Amino acid sequence: MENSTILLVEDNVDFAAMVKEFLESNGYRVEIEKRGDRAAARILRESPSLVLLDVMLPGQDGLSVCRSVREKYHGPILMLTALDEEVDEVTGLQSGADDYVVKPVRPQALLARIQNLLGRSSRAPTGRVELGRLAIDSTNRNASMDGHIVDLSSAEFDLLWLLAQHAGHIVTRDEIYRSLRGIEYDGMDRSMDVRIARLRRKLGDDARNPTMIKHVRSEGYLLVGHGWPERSCA
Repeated sequence: MENSTILLVEDNVDFAAMVKEFLESNGYRVEIEKRGDRAAARILRESPSLVLLDVMLPGQDGLSVCRSVREKYHGPILMLTALDEEVDEVTGLQSGADDYVVKPVRPQALLARIQNLLGRSSRAPTGRVELGRLAIDSTNRNASMDGHIVDLSSAEFDLLWLLAQHAGHIVTRDEIYRSLRGIEYDGMDRSMDVRIARLRRKLGDDARNPTMIKHVRSEGYLLVGHGWPERSCA
């Protein structure tokens, strides 16, 4: 999506300058923040189209920044992690990130991840799906339970909408990864399990005995299309 604004939170001056130049040559506007302890305020104040967030930052680490803004900032957050950092994708996603890339990263690979995150809402078909007490509106990109809006990140909404479009049918892990991350499922990545867990928690679906989002072993996930309980499990 050209003309989108990206806030790059990165203290490596040379790397930040290289990324800024490359992304701006591809039609994006890029703002840079070097300190983690200033990043959260800027994210909430400026509400960029996407945040590109390094893990290791002066003042406050990127994971803490991500956690602190996630409930109020609903745009995509793409984490940057270095190979020698003891932070894996699950930790980042548990903090509320939408995706991650490992440095050093090829510019075209970074661009592809950004385009995928920013382009999903424009590619997705619009409409409304109602399943028992849950209503999902892709035009306004929101979901509600019993008429109350559920606070979802951009990535969480995209996953819920994908499942809703196939309600009552299994969506395989490979279909989920291809649609939401633009990559094939490698058999090891746990990022969607983390996202499913966050969705269940926000929908009030008991992880030990889920009634809304079911896991079908060795196949994928299924959003139940009927037979929802009158009250969600605590």
